[in-house]
Formats: sequence, C-alpha cells, structure tokens
Amino acid sequence: MIQKIKKYQFLFEELVKRDFKKKYKRTVLGMAWSILSPLLTLLVMRLVFTQFFGRNTPHYTTYLFCGTLVFSYFNESTSQGMHSLMGNSGIFTKVNVPKYLFLLSKNVQTLINFGLTLCVFFVFCIIDRITFTWKFIFLLYPIICLVLFNIGVGLVLSALFVFFRDIQYLWSIFTQLLMYMSAIFYTIDKYNPTIQNLFLMNPVYLFIRYFRKIVIEATVPTVWFHLLLLTDVIIILGIGFWMYKKYNTKFLYYV
Repeated sequence: MIQKIKKYQFLFEELVKRDFKKKYKRTVLGMAWSILSPLLTLLVMRLVFTQFFGRNTPHYTTYLFCGTLVFSYFNESTSQGMHSLMGNSGIFTKVNVPKYLFLLSKNVQTLINFGLTLCVFFVFCIIDRITFTWKFIFLLYPIICLVLFNIGVGLVLSALFVFFRDIQYLWSIFTQLLMYMSAIFYTIDKYNPTIQNLFLMNPVYLFIRYFRKIVIEATVPTVWFHLLLLTDVIIILGIGFWMYKKYNTKFLYYV
C-alpha cells in the first residue's frame, strides 16, 4: 500500500489540498473553524452539564475536553470518509487508481484539524492547572490507534455507502447514540462493575478513557487496556480492507 501511495503521491497530495480547501471554501474564518467548532461544543457542554455532572469531578473542563476532542475527531473523520468513494466517483471510473487513496486523503485533512485542536487542548490543560509529566508521551499510542481506527471505520462506511445510501442516516443516528454512550460529560464510577465493563466494549470510550488516564490521573493504562485498543483497531482495519478487496470492481457498477 505504501508503494502505491508513493506511486500516486502527486494525486494524493492534490486530493488532500482539494479536501482542505473545499471544507473552508466561502467561510469568513476559514481554518479557525477547526479550533472554534470543538471549543464552542465544549463551552455549550460545560454550561449545560457542569451543574448536573461536574460538581464533584476534578478538572471537569479538561475531562469534558478529552471527550469532545476524541469524539469530534472520530465523528468528523468517519462521516467524511463515508462519502470518499461516491464523492470521487468521477475520478476512479475514468482512471485506474487505488480507491483507498480518496479515503486516506480525507483522513489526512481531518487529522490536521485534530492536531490544531490538540494544541488548544494542551493550552486548556495549562489553564486548568494540569501537571504535565513524561507520561504524556504515551498519548501517541491512542492517537495512532485512533487514526487507524478511523481509517478502518471509513473503509467500511464508504464501501457500504456505495451500495446502501441509507447508511448515512443510520450512521448519523448511531453516532448520536454513541456520544451518549461514551461518558463524555459524565463519569461511570457510580455504576456497578458489570455496567462499567460494558463501556469497555465501546472503542470510542476506550480512546477517551486513555486520554483521561494520562492527562488527568497521570497514570498509564494497563497492558491489557493497550491490547484491547489494538484488537479493536486490527479487527476494523481487517474488515475494511477485506471489503475494499472483495468489492473493488463492483464499486464501478453502483456509483
């Protein structure tokens, strides 16, 4: 795959530039929306949920930001990735290029937005008097896993979207449900151990939990937790690439 990306490097770079420019076309603030959007979401959630859930939660603003940071990136990356094939059908129906290039270009664009927001997140950590430790280097692990996980989900969604247009509406409803199931604005400490273990079945919660463990609790998750994250990534990537390989030629007949 890496060799093919190098072979089509010019096309890949142009796709990333096009997606990035297209997102902010005819907007007054342009790239600033990459930072303002999650910040406004954080502000609204803080105003709404502080009195209900945040009274006894240390560093509640950072706690919220961890959740919105991870979920916003996941939601943006997968939602845009879903349309990557259909949005570029005019290209791959005329030119024989690896179809996953379109998905990867979308992910690079959303990763840039995530990186900008992550910088703001660290500033908020300073304001919230979070102690920066050497353990922050471990954040690279969930970030890399999250990038790969988003690619895997995007592969599955973009393939399904070619055959079933209804998937875009179902995914919108599912992500809304997923947001409430990811403990973004509340803690799970009051639930019994069985319920808490059920949250571990949600990969998005795992990524959020990892961030909170490092940033707020200054502890590194267990080896088991690392393996659980990695397993989710491998499974979804495997399914995604399998679908692209199996339906590669069929895509042409449905776009």
